[in-house]
Amino acid sequence: MGVERGDREEQLAYSEQMAAMLDETKRRKKAAKILAVVRHALGREDLAGLRALDVGCSAGFIADELAGAGARTTGVDIDEPGLAVARERFGHRVDFRHARGEALPFDDASMDVVVFNHIYEHVVDPEAVVADIHRVLAPGGVLYLGVGHRHQVVEPHYKLPFLSWLPQRAADRYMQLTRKGDHYYEHYYSRGGLRELFAAFDVWDYTLPVLADASAFDGDDLIPGWVARVPEPVLAAALPAVPTYIWAAFKEPATPAGPPLRVAPRHV
Repeated sequence: MGVERGDREEQLAYSEQMAAMLDETKRRKKAAKILAVVRHALGREDLAGLRALDVGCSAGFIADELAGAGARTTGVDIDEPGLAVARERFGHRVDFRHARGEALPFDDASMDVVVFNHIYEHVVDPEAVVADIHRVLAPGGVLYLGVGHRHQVVEPHYKLPFLSWLPQRAADRYMQLTRKGDHYYEHYYSRGGLRELFAAFDVWDYTLPVLADASAFDGDDLIPGWVARVPEPVLAAALPAVPTYIWAAFKEPATPAGPPLRVAPRHV
C-alpha cells in the first residue's frame, strides 16, 4: 500500500540519495541561471550588499555562487551530510544552518533574495514552507523559483514517463515494476496548484525569456540553440510541455527591473 502524503517522512540525507546534488559543474551552471534571473528581476549587475537565503541548499554550490555575487548568504537544509560538505568547502563565506523551511530562524523581512529551486516537491508541508519564505522576504526583494509540475512528460528524478501524473498507489507500483524503488516520494502540483501555492506573491514567469535567449540566462547547457529561433507564440503554446517553470516572485506588486528582452517575462 502506498504511503499517503500526510505520512511522508522528511528526507534527512537527500544528498546521499541523489548524486546530482554533488555534481559541482552542473550545480554551478544552475546557479548561473538563477543569478541571471535574479539580477534581471532586480535590475542589478550584482548582489553586493544584499542578504540572500538558499532554502534547501544541500552541498552549498548555489549558496556559494550567491556569495560570490556579493550577497551576505545563508543556506538552510535538514540534510546533515550535505551541510557537512557545504561547511567544509564554503563555510568561510556562507553561513550554513540546519533548519526546516517552515521554521526559518530569521527575522521578518530579513532577506533580499531567496532561492527555492526544485525543493517544494520534497518537503512535507509546502504551504508552510512557502508561507515562512514570504515572511522572511523583504519588500523589494525577490524569490527565485525553479518549479517542476505534475504534467511533465518525464519525471526528472527517476526518468520515468508520466510517473508524476499517477495516483500514489499506481506511482508506487510503477516504481517497483521498473526497479527504481518501492515508493514514489515526490509530490508535484499542477500549474494551477502552483499558482495557488505562491498566491501570496506577485509572480513573473521567466520560462519563455530563458528559452528564447538561453545564452543570456546561462541556460544553453540544456536548451538547444535552435529554440531561440522559434517565434514567441509557438514557444508560448509549448509552455505546458516544459518540465520546469522559472519564476521570479516579489513580496509586493512589482515589475522586473532589468532591460528589455526579446521575449518579456509574463505576469502569472
